[in-house]
Amino acid sequence: MILTDKVVLITGASAGLGAQFAKDLVAEGARVFGIARRTERLNDLENELGGAFTGITCDITQEEQVHQAIESVLESAGRIDVLVNNAGLGKFGPADKVTTEEWDLQMNVNLKGVFLATRAVIPVMKQQNAESGFGGHIVNIASVAGLLGNPNISTYNVTKFGLKGYSESLFKEVRQDGIKVSCFYPGSIRTEFFDEAGIPISANPMTPENISSTLVHVLKTPDNYLISEIVMRPLRPKGV
Repeated sequence: MILTDKVVLITGASAGLGAQFAKDLVAEGARVFGIARRTERLNDLENELGGAFTGITCDITQEEQVHQAIESVLESAGRIDVLVNNAGLGKFGPADKVTTEEWDLQMNVNLKGVFLATRAVIPVMKQQNAESGFGGHIVNIASVAGLLGNPNISTYNVTKFGLKGYSESLFKEVRQDGIKVSCFYPGSIRTEFFDEAGIPISANPMTPENISSTLVHVLKTPDNYLISEIVMRPLRPKGV
């Protein structure tokens, strides 16, 4: 896909990976719409990136808000070429100490949010495929926690294993509609995630720029070439 003038929708765009994705895709010539709850941070990105970036305040777990956000993008740009399901969070701790609120929060953000955004864009991409022969690209940001269970992150594991299964099923379902589906499984990244999760980050994590460069590469692949899964890890997580 040539990214110039393509329309990209990113969830969780106000900070960390989502903000870096927005910066790099704007630099590639794309028109980027970013969904997040933190309006002030979205405004900061708009000021930094100019007219190529539009922030949309939206709680990804709320169906009507997601519907309104998608409609806003379509009214403004007329299409959606790329959806990056990036919004996610973790609340770590022993399985017998996880609260119902923490369980529900992770399920809603990490899985329901992906479902709502994806369900909304699939008809759009199917119509684009009918018109041009290529529908678009959906990228789901999972985690290595979707590949391997570990102590004290059981609920987070459930959501990321679930996202893996959803991505595998979706890729097989919509490939004949000209829609690519890719799932990323990154290890530790230097973002706010670990502060919110309440655990220390590794001494030598990857950077948002590392992951974003891979996203750009995957999106720019030829239309009939699909990279369905990528696992990314720091080479020396504990440092040299």
